[in-house]
Amino acid sequence: MDIKGTLIPIGGNEDKGIETSEIYHLEFIEDGILARVVKESGGKDATILIIPTASSIPEEVGQNYIQAFQKLGCTNLHVLDIRKRKQSEDPEFIELMKKADCVMFSGGNQSNITRKIGGTTLHKIMMERYKNESFVIAGTSAGAMCMSKEMITGGSSKESFIKGAVGMGEGMSFIPNLIIDSHFIRRGRFGRLAEAVAKFPKLIGIGLAEDTGLVIKNCNMVEVIGSGMVILFDPRKLKHNNQDSVAVGSPMSLNNLKTHILANGDRFNIKKNKLKVSPLGIPVVEPQSL
Repeated sequence: MDIKGTLIPIGGNEDKGIETSEIYHLEFIEDGILARVVKESGGKDATILIIPTASSIPEEVGQNYIQAFQKLGCTNLHVLDIRKRKQSEDPEFIELMKKADCVMFSGGNQSNITRKIGGTTLHKIMMERYKNESFVIAGTSAGAMCMSKEMITGGSSKESFIKGAVGMGEGMSFIPNLIIDSHFIRRGRFGRLAEAVAKFPKLIGIGLAEDTGLVIKNCNMVEVIGSGMVILFDPRKLKHNNQDSVAVGSPMSLNNLKTHILANGDRFNIKKNKLKVSPLGIPVVEPQSL
């Protein structure tokens, strides 16, 4: 079955035109990830729903996104401030979801999203529209991590590939063949994503740097956007994986874990396992000075 919608997972700290000193931000919001979200959603007249459920400060986060999208000329903006599961059955929210062009999940705690929205009427409408319509589901940090079926719920970045360092749970299942991690470079999350793919060796691990995202079409065609990098762990041809045989707390080992480092404009086909990198000589965005 072809998926008609688009997923845009973002690694966190994307440029909202508010912060000015982040080294990983693009210089102008108009050139950045949120502009691409608006474009994929149909332009500045698109109806965009902002869901700050993952955040501990949902009102502030919701307003930040309202301001960011307004800078891009958007006016049809709504915040679905869902703090209790029963609010995912709210008739007003359900009607908005039926008419929206895009949903934007904020960062925070990804488990808040699955607990309060997963399996509800709101979730089912999102899934049906994503499968059958040109519907965009975007999310940053926790909002990106929740998109997969097998979702990282937490884990120590300090442990270097020790069994038990990563927690896993059920995500929103918008994309079944990836495991997504965020803030990947800055928070040193290599070990926990490596353990995640060792647990699920048929799935590809995606580590998103800050202000970096993916545009995913048909659960398969992937384009890198933003100012940072994407680390891709492909375990599908592992020759050795001792995850099942070692005790919790013990070091693990993998052999033939294919790794790619991708940047803006690079593309890959998940099913065909093919990469297409940007041609040499394209202009590079210089990071802002601190």
